[in-house]
Formats: sequence, C-alpha cells, structure tokens
Amino acid sequence: MITPTTAFTKIAALQKPIRCIQGGTSAGKTYSILHYLILYALKRDVLISVVAESIPVLKRGAYKDFQDIITKMGLYDEKFHNKTDRTYQLNDSTFEFFSADDSTKLRGSRRDILFINEANNISFEAFQELNIRTKKFTFLDYNPTAPFYAHTDLIGQDNVDFLIVTYKDNEFLDIKIVTEIETWKEKASTSEYFANRWKVMGLGQLGIQSGAIITDWTEIDSVPLNAELLGSGLDFGFTNDPTALVSVYRYNGEIIIDEVVYQKGLLNSQLASLIKSSEAKNTVIYADSAEPKSIAELKYYGLKVLPVMKGKDSINYGLQLIQEQNLRVTSRSLNLIKEFQNYTWMKDKEGNSTSVPIDTYNHIIDALRYFFLMKFSKKSTHFNLKYSKWKR
Repeated sequence: MITPTTAFTKIAALQKPIRCIQGGTSAGKTYSILHYLILYALKRDVLISVVAESIPVLKRGAYKDFQDIITKMGLYDEKFHNKTDRTYQLNDSTFEFFSADDSTKLRGSRRDILFINEANNISFEAFQELNIRTKKFTFLDYNPTAPFYAHTDLIGQDNVDFLIVTYKDNEFLDIKIVTEIETWKEKASTSEYFANRWKVMGLGQLGIQSGAIITDWTEIDSVPLNAELLGSGLDFGFTNDPTALVSVYRYNGEIIIDEVVYQKGLLNSQLASLIKSSEAKNTVIYADSAEPKSIAELKYYGLKVLPVMKGKDSINYGLQLIQEQNLRVTSRSLNLIKEFQNYTWMKDKEGNSTSVPIDTYNHIIDALRYFFLMKFSKKSTHFNLKYSKWKR
C-alpha cells in the first residue's frame, strides 16, 4: 500500500466540479491526484480521462506514475492493461490516457472524471472541449511559472476549488531534494533568478518567468478593423512540433500580431486550406527556407510563400528586431502568449542568463522572427514603420 501524503489529504478534501491544484516542484501533486482517483475508482463504475500536452509528456509523467501506484498497491494485472490504447481496466472503472493534441479525443465521447496534467501547457479551448464533456469533476495541476487561464478564468468562480501545495506537503520526499530546494531560498536575497525560482518552485506561488526574451508586449481583444496587414511568417512542423503561422499588422504606428495556425500533423494541402480561410492569403508569407518542398507545394496551391534569408546569427538578430517594437498581441493568440511568457535565455550553472535562447517555446516565435528578418531588417527596402496610410 501507499501511505497518503499531506498533499493527498488536502486534495481528497476538495468537492467542487473544477479543482485547480497549483504547486511547486516535488509537491507530489500529480502522484497524489492519481492516488486519489485510483481509490475513488475502485468501488465505482467510472471512466477517468488523464490528459497531457503530448504523448511523450504523458509517458514520462502521469502515465508512468499511474502504473507505479497501482503496482505498489498490488492492483496491476497485465491482462487489464491495453498498452496500445493506453487504457487500464480497474474493477468496473476505466482509466484512459491521451494527449490534448489529438483533436478526435478532445471532441469525442464523454467521461465521468477528467484530470489535466500540467494544464498550463494546454490551451483554454482544449480545456473547454474536455471539461464540457465531463460529468462529475475535473482536476487541473500545474507549476505557476506564469499566469494562464486557471488564474484569469477559473480561480475565484463559485464552482472552482483552488489549492496550493508545496514540497512541505510531501513528507516522504528525499532529504537531498528538500535540501536542494531550500538552497534557493538562501540564494533568493541576492539573485533575481533564485528569488523567482523559490517563489514558484519552492512556495508554489505565481511568478514571472525570469529572463524572458520578449517583454514589450500587451494583449488586445482583436485586430482593429482598419489595421494594415503587412504579411505573415510560417514555421513548418509535423509530428513533434506544430506548424505555426502568424500574421503581422500595423495600426496607428504600432505592430499587431495575430496567431493564425498552430497545429501538429498538418499536411501541406490542409495548411493551404487553413491559410486560404484567413487573411494571410492576401499578402506574402515568409517561411523556413529549410523546407523548399513545402514552400513549392504551397505555391502550387496559389499562395505567395517565399523562403526567409537567414544569414549569420539570424536567431539573435531576428529576436533583436522583435525586441525593438512595442507589440500588441490579440487575445486569441494563446500559443504566442504562452511562448512570450516562457521563451527565455539559457542559464549557466550559477543561474545567470546567457546570450543563447532556449530551444523550446519558440515555434510561433520562429515564424514571427522569419517575418521580421525579411521586413524589418536594415537590409529590407519594403517599408518603414513611419508610413501612416492604413488599409485593411
């Protein structure tokens, strides 16, 4: 058997239809939620869906923890485990594990209970699609590295429970891990990086991602009616990374950015159809030059797609061009906002920022960077930002 932690006891006491579990590192929130759901399911006939951002995240996180728990509880039987579909039959109940990037699952059958693991990595739209098809209650867990829809749309509502757990709620945590976490508190007085890390990962409180690369932006409701569409940037993806398309507008001397496409598994024919249903079809699209075949196919479908000319140190130069602008971002650009909040400079072993950006949270930023390289670089002769005749 498994002895419940304090985190488990606090989680088990929640009663409302939506239960937001915010916590720092090593609080055991995912493990405790799964432990609770397993005990809940043993004497009931329920379907429980456990959802994460992607299958790799699921496999190394909640899916692995689930198998560990039922094994330690003496409940695991291989004949009840469908490894292909990632389902497990536990008495009369069923656990299913799938990713939020599977659109058929999002809009598929209903369930009794939902658990969204690392919910800050899943869009509000995906949460809504899943939650509306859940009969009993929904768990969300996350590290509070930056505000997202749990803070803006859920916490504080009458039907939402909110709980913060920390490493101190996991009394079975190895002392070595506890000691490491508490060194962040000691370093917090002299380091902005460790002050934020202690606040978020130690205390489980909402923080701001330290060292964000793109900071000069604000959110607006939508693209103004008379804004001028300048063009778009496109970064190709397929299996592991999404295809990302972003359009850039100009209005009253400001740059407005609008997310158009952010999706995995798109064939070029499907991508062309999405572009043609948006305003991006009306102007040039600058795409990753490493994909000449994809660019040629999109041209075949009648779209004006050109390869970006990257040049030496194009990543940092492109980011510098973006940083020079005061940006406005539409509220529907959820993935772009997420990337802006989480795209940071790499840290050295002392926690200091380097001049090298992390290679994640950058898909739609890469698309934006391609556009800026072609339109806003000093070599560009297309226009300057002082031009003030707006048309849309």
